Amino acid sequence: MRFLLLVILMLFTILSNATPTKLVVRAKAKDAKFIGSSIGGALVVVRKTTTGEILAEGMTQGSTGNTSLIMKEPHERYKSLVEDNTAKFEALLDIDEPVFVTIEVTAPFNQPQSSVRASTQLWLIPGKDIDEEGVVLEISGFIVNVITPQTHESLSGGKSNISANIVMMCGCPLTNGGLWDAEKIEVKAIIKQEGELLTELPLQVKTKPNTFEQEYAFSKAGNYEIIIYAYDARTGNTGVGKVNFMVSN
Repeated sequence: MRFLLLVILMLFTILSNATPTKLVVRAKAKDAKFIGSSIGGALVVVRKTTTGEILAEGMTQGSTGNTSLIMKEPHERYKSLVEDNTAKFEALLDIDEPVFVTIEVTAPFNQPQSSVRASTQLWLIPGKDIDEEGVVLEISGFIVNVITPQTHESLSGGKSNISANIVMMCGCPLTNGGLWDAEKIEVKAIIKQEGELLTELPLQVKTKPNTFEQEYAFSKAGNYEIIIYAYDARTGNTGVGKVNFMVSN
């Protein structure tokens, strides 16, 4: 009993010396806005680097941010790009000495075919909050979801529509002539039959925002794979979606 009381006293002493320290983490799409609730958020994991112990984890929540502030106004040193409702993950950590941590972000978490992982490391110092804009990790790429053909679909020979929904990693739209101009993004469908390359077919937005499409005539029966890629030479953003299906006579 005395030993148990001693252990409790020691734990109380340790905890009483710990200082609550705030850490704010955000994920921002490259050449776009913050990754928040509208796209399902980014998973944030904060680990003690030396041991791998998870100190905090959770999802970024909130809006993608102010478009004008992020994308149009000149960026100046120390000028924040965030507002009160801009997506973030916030943790309050009780630490009693400086801790070297690894912050890992997986985003967009609800788009596993397109999500990527970014990380950084830094020291957390007791009582020295990292808030306001906080730690911002950049997430490169595009979200690419193949719409047609569908996975393992069986198509009849002849013309079929090839299409994909493509957006920025924050969900921001790609439209002809828009802020994220679809006409300046290279999108192609690499069409293979039984592993053999048949052609690379350019896709464009025609009637619906974010929907890149084109018709193609499948002349031979067999197993097919389509790889649809998006590439922006100005930023280096890339994204890929894949689908396997069949064509019958």
